[in-house]
Amino acid sequence: MGKPLVFPDQMDSKDSITKAQSNFFVRAQASIRVSRALRWWENTHKPNMREIHSAQELVYSLLNAGDKLVIVDFYSPGCGGCKALHPKICQLAESNPNAVFLKVNYEELKTMCRGLHIHVLPFFRFYRGAEGRLCSFSCTNATIRKFKDALAKHGADGCSLGPAKGLDESELMTLASIGELPKGLHLKSSKEERVEDFEDFIVRSIDLPGVWSKTGNKTDLIKEETAVGVSYNKTKLSGD
Repeated sequence: MGKPLVFPDQMDSKDSITKAQSNFFVRAQASIRVSRALRWWENTHKPNMREIHSAQELVYSLLNAGDKLVIVDFYSPGCGGCKALHPKICQLAESNPNAVFLKVNYEELKTMCRGLHIHVLPFFRFYRGAEGRLCSFSCTNATIRKFKDALAKHGADGCSLGPAKGLDESELMTLASIGELPKGLHLKSSKEERVEDFEDFIVRSIDLPGVWSKTGNKTDLIKEETAVGVSYNKTKLSGD
């Protein structure tokens, strides 16, 4: 426990010392069990709840979530409000299996959180597909209605056109400037890459009377008429 051990004077015999060591071992084991039990943020995680360990993992988790609703939960192990709210968040995650809950430990990722302007805990951000961030707010056990209302509003399955957006561009630049993201990071979702691979496959495989030109995020077919000209060299024939 980080404190000096003081043994009474009467523990002079070998048996007494052995007994004292045994008691200390039992206390240490009990202390370890209590310490693990106090790690409330690691308990009752549901299949759709995942811990985030880096800024890069957060970025890719948002990009690869597709059209699913993503809820980012910023918390701190020492936050009493976070601890009190945690069981209810787990219940809501269980009743909304199609939503993705990403948990961010403020103490482990303090630099990233500050770069995202997270200054109060617990704090939540809702994201979906190409729409990007839908809303953000702080709530406690007493104001859980705010979370439930946001979940009711944005929780319905939706289909957004285009790849997932994730963090704002300004936030990505901030995280890169403070060393939380590598500069020039490849920020394409797996869905976006699959679309591009499919377009490339079409270009290589299909023979059409036209030229495929890729402009931005869409592929346009530009018709190119082909004129086949036959030239004749007229030769004057002399008489027999």
